[in-house]
Amino acid sequence: MPENSTEVTAAGIARLAGVGRAAVSNWRRRYADFPQPVGGTETSPSFALSAVESWLREQGKIAEIPLRERVWQQLTGHPEGAMPALIHTGSALLLMRSSPAAWRELTAVADEAMAGVLSLALGAVLDDRFGPAAEPGRAVRTPGRAELLPSVPLLRAAAELAAEAGVRETFEFLLGRQLDANPRQYTLTPPGLAELMAALAGTGGRPPRTVLDPAAGTGALLGAVARPDALYAQENDPDLAALTALRLALHADSAGRTLAVRTGDTLRADAFPGLTVDAVLCHPPFNERNWGHDELAYDPRWEYGFPARTESELAWVQHALAHLHEGGTAVLLMPPAAASRRSGRRIRADLLRRGALRAVIALPAGAAPPYGIPLHLWVLRKPDAGPHPSPELLLVDTAEPAEPASDRSGRDRLDWPALHAAVLDAWRPFGGETGESRESGASGEAGASGEREENSRPRLGTSRVVPVIELLDDDIDLAPARHLPAAAAADGPAELIDVRERLTKSLGLAGRLTPPPVEVSAPARWPLTTVGELARAGALQLRTGGSGTGTGPVLTEHDVLGSAAPSGSLPADGPHEEPVLVEPGDVVVPVLGGGSVARVIDDATAGAALGRNLQLLRPDPAALDPWFLAGFLRGTANNRQASSYASTATRLDARRLQLPRLPLAEQQRYGERFRILAAFEDALRLAGQLGGRLVQGMYDGLTDGTVTPK
Repeated sequence: MPENSTEVTAAGIARLAGVGRAAVSNWRRRYADFPQPVGGTETSPSFALSAVESWLREQGKIAEIPLRERVWQQLTGHPEGAMPALIHTGSALLLMRSSPAAWRELTAVADEAMAGVLSLALGAVLDDRFGPAAEPGRAVRTPGRAELLPSVPLLRAAAELAAEAGVRETFEFLLGRQLDANPRQYTLTPPGLAELMAALAGTGGRPPRTVLDPAAGTGALLGAVARPDALYAQENDPDLAALTALRLALHADSAGRTLAVRTGDTLRADAFPGLTVDAVLCHPPFNERNWGHDELAYDPRWEYGFPARTESELAWVQHALAHLHEGGTAVLLMPPAAASRRSGRRIRADLLRRGALRAVIALPAGAAPPYGIPLHLWVLRKPDAGPHPSPELLLVDTAEPAEPASDRSGRDRLDWPALHAAVLDAWRPFGGETGESRESGASGEAGASGEREENSRPRLGTSRVVPVIELLDDDIDLAPARHLPAAAAADGPAELIDVRERLTKSLGLAGRLTPPPVEVSAPARWPLTTVGELARAGALQLRTGGSGTGTGPVLTEHDVLGSAAPSGSLPADGPHEEPVLVEPGDVVVPVLGGGSVARVIDDATAGAALGRNLQLLRPDPAALDPWFLAGFLRGTANNRQASSYASTATRLDARRLQLPRLPLAEQQRYGERFRILAAFEDALRLAGQLGGRLVQGMYDGLTDGTVTPK
């Protein structure tokens, strides 16, 4: 397949050039020599990648397309579709890792010959890694020569990228891009949540050795397990099962361990009958009615009761328990309704009585999709045959944010390290002995008993160990919020006094910053310029955020909108790419939503990476005052004329924003006034947040008796 047959959409061109889609539409209108569409539709045309690259280079809009972008565009423009291309690429990368010498020999031959030999080579390496091709349900099928031939240019480019960035990093980059580009097609488990679930599945601080995920998705849960001996996965979607298999096989520590990934409907056709493991990790589909209720009425897995048609999640719970060794642990992500629906109360009661359900953990909203709901984690243990003490259930509630909702809400703003610490500090003393206690005999048992006794005391707003007998009422409602003290009462009146003092100071600050009276005059008729013209003249630089790997904070879109500190983090995996780091005096604007917001970077925020959907304007201080720039960018009319409207969002093209042509001294006069307005706005925002906390705290204090009326 010739390289010029790779096609790219307008969105892809915008990514290559680091501009918005509106800029690409403008180029098509203004430049007669812009490449003509070669495919797609009238409303969503596609263009030849090679022609676009040549035009961008001739116009000086890019010097060279980065290799990773070239590979991504080849993958998305593949004639068979992105998913088959990604599976072919992952298979070839696995061959590169397993047999680098064989891969070097392959790259020396012509494309057609390479496709034929590559098919045979992939068959050998896939059979070796995943079992014989004839084995039922094997996730990764060996592609034939005809299937591979269109992929050969892509595979060569991916190999070149892997030589620079690493085999696993290249696959993770391409997989991450595919998932980001199609967010509605996949239900993902965020890395922070996957790591927490894997940690809960450990025993005595050690990770499990054999692990099953019966609803594997893209393999995030199994990928979070440290140094396992064997991993087993089943996934109904064949493409996702293949990606999971390749992703796990490409992990750095995958050599020598058992890896079995199968396709099929887990509840109707279990691919691993009779298998028992140390741990089961599962993010099952929620609220499924067609899970097999009519066919599976007499299935032996329903040891705790036959689930109702509306209780598919309880079917997954019992499937997980059926695959555990005695004493093994299962951790499942569950919708909160599963803890309280009346149709499931008999099964919940039996799980409690027999000691199988050990903990219910309420997560904050934003921890996993659907992001607007505070989901639960259920931790289960397979009971052994011996006598059991009176069962208890650990309830943990992390669903209440530590800060006001306007300050700390959103999936990009969760403090995962703090969440991990809160959950694991509650679980470890309750869930099992530590390594030290196992080695210390009777004294260790006493120590563990002391830890259990201390942990059984209510932790206000956080966790509590509840005797099962207290939960066996008519409802069997296991929602942590039903049984834990309100988080608002955690620090009592002392917290309310502190909030009141901070609010008083904030109101005083807002009063001192009250803007002077408005002086009315006729509209000014300044000569105007645009941000794009200033960029071409060298008066400012334009940068787009959202790329880069490494460590350090990320300034997100939510941070800019809420005037908050950087709260995001860079991905650790993927090909190395330097992020855009903000500097003092930079002006950052969101590109989505059509809002009138611009933030001037101060010393406290400097050094953070620029996040997605943000554009940075870096003015030359000898030509532009940053506060003058930020102030005029916030004008309502300015934003309207620079915005384009799509079906679901408004997109700002920062290059079209207008500024008056004024001397630097005059800019600084306006800039000082804009700076005062920004400080006033921050004071009002803080006062509103503190006022809301004070009002709710007073309501809670008066109703629970910790505050008395005077």
